[in-house]
Amino acid sequence: MKGHGQRPRALAAAAVGLSGLVAAAFFAFQAVQGHPADAAPPTPPAPDATSAAEAPEPSTAPALPRSAPLRLDVARIGVRTPLMPLAKNADQTVETPPLSRAQEAGWYRLGPPPGSRGASVIIGHVDTASGPAVFSRLGELRPGDLARVLRADGRTAVFRIDSVERFDKDRFPTRRVYTDPGYPAIRLITCGGRFDRGSGHYTDNVIAFGHLVRPGGEGAA
Repeated sequence: MKGHGQRPRALAAAAVGLSGLVAAAFFAFQAVQGHPADAAPPTPPAPDATSAAEAPEPSTAPALPRSAPLRLDVARIGVRTPLMPLAKNADQTVETPPLSRAQEAGWYRLGPPPGSRGASVIIGHVDTASGPAVFSRLGELRPGDLARVLRADGRTAVFRIDSVERFDKDRFPTRRVYTDPGYPAIRLITCGGRFDRGSGHYTDNVIAFGHLVRPGGEGAA
């Protein structure tokens, strides 16, 4: 019974750990872009093997005007979730969904909304003390899978997944995640890898990269 009790507490700590991984990456991004941060940023991540600037631009649909996203649907992994807006905490780290709403994902509203030009970031937990969370199956996505985002303007932005990759938290691909690639893109982020009981965090991040293939019409699904 003692071992059984330790695991739920560990899972809760792991879910909280997502905030630290995303926050560290955001601080590194601020350093790369030359924007001031309220706290000293960590060492920027090692350069990616292929940077956003070097990667070939996929064939994309025209960018949409800004409009807040309302819902994310990813049929391949059974995700259908409302999207809460996320901004920054008081210490300037990026917010993550509260554990009380771990079955919902959130979008970083200080960046571009899904469908507009730029990299739209959507964050969700992988698990909690009570079991799997909204992005528990994110690592099962494959290139070619579709993610649909219903927007406040009635349009459904349809994205095709280009890759699903796992990164050590110390080598978070900050530039690939946050930098504008020149077209409408999406990044779905959660925790992954091995759970480190000592730190209470997972060792990695799982990130799905995708691009807009269809802007959709009003009421499109």
